Amino acid sequence: MYPNLYFAFKDLFGIDWKPLRFVNSFGFFVAIAFILAAVFLTMELRRKSKQGLLHPTEMQVMVGQPATIGELLLNFLLGFLLGYKILALFIMDNSATENPQEFIFSPIGSWGAGIGLGLLFAGLKWYEKNKQKLPKPEKRTVRIWPQDRVGEMTILALVFGLIGAKVFDTFENWSTFVKDPSSIFSVSGLTFYGGLIFAALAIWWYARKHEIGFWHLNDAAAPALMLAYSVGRIGCQVAGDGDWGIPNNNPKPFSWLPNWMWSYNYPHNVNESDTPIPGCIGKYCNELKDAVYPTPFYETIMCFILFLVLWSLRKRLKIPGTLFALYLMLNGLERFFIEKIRVNNRLNIFGFQPTQAEVISSLLFVAGALIWFFLYRKQRPLKLETK
Repeated sequence: MYPNLYFAFKDLFGIDWKPLRFVNSFGFFVAIAFILAAVFLTMELRRKSKQGLLHPTEMQVMVGQPATIGELLLNFLLGFLLGYKILALFIMDNSATENPQEFIFSPIGSWGAGIGLGLLFAGLKWYEKNKQKLPKPEKRTVRIWPQDRVGEMTILALVFGLIGAKVFDTFENWSTFVKDPSSIFSVSGLTFYGGLIFAALAIWWYARKHEIGFWHLNDAAAPALMLAYSVGRIGCQVAGDGDWGIPNNNPKPFSWLPNWMWSYNYPHNVNESDTPIPGCIGKYCNELKDAVYPTPFYETIMCFILFLVLWSLRKRLKIPGTLFALYLMLNGLERFFIEKIRVNNRLNIFGFQPTQAEVISSLLFVAGALIWFFLYRKQRPLKLETK
């Protein structure tokens, strides 16, 4: 297991570069997942725009103005925060930054790096605006296509997705939160469905605000969401963040199958769970006592296949919203069945004890089926009128 990139580069390439220990493996793959999602979403929105299914909006902007005090202060604040915390990780004493997560949420930081980077950001903003300054600032009308807004939507999905993932994980593990409220700041506990729901609500609001076709946007996002989930699960597998399965003592079905694909102890897991590893000193020196199903790996494979299915069908399903409905059903099915061999806290609902993910995945499947039925039913009268 590689809790951060330092362990990965040292083991795979023999590179002993201390700054890499600040790059969390799970966060690294989540970042890649968001980038890939943004790329594929942009491609689909551009294709739909060329087909005339999506349209631009116009807005007036002032050009030629110098930087305002507010813009300079905002850029200074952003630079200060990055310097005070992120840059400080690389320049401060190791004793202060040994645990990057604790350091990020502590008041400790580098004032010099913060002020210096803040002034640099503010200076760059002033230079950029001054270079574009006109003798007489003027209003201009610009057209913005949906694909031009992918950057904003990605940031919105990232922020609200992380909030939702943490909120749902807190409720799912309420007893742990009550014992240790500071656990809410840990990045190891994140629930996918919480992130999906919060991010979806934020994007729905954004789409309405900017008049982006709701069902076309959902269809464009469906393959990207499945791909992002597949890549994100690589981070769970590599870091060993607790999203593993139940103990698996069954013999391998095929002799050629690597042990870690069938039953794995997750040594050096980021949660530092279970049994100490003999001879290991320092952080991340634990492994699971009983080998378990590597469910994140299984989900990576299954969701990548489902991404290929959705990508191949995106031009064939002509009714807007049906591709997204299919995504909900496939996502629900995949998660419902993987829960059968996955470790999770169980709820108590009318005598039944499903996991939170089983409940939500079932609701997603039902929602997808209802949306599919509703959209086809709505489209049927239109076909009859055209005959």
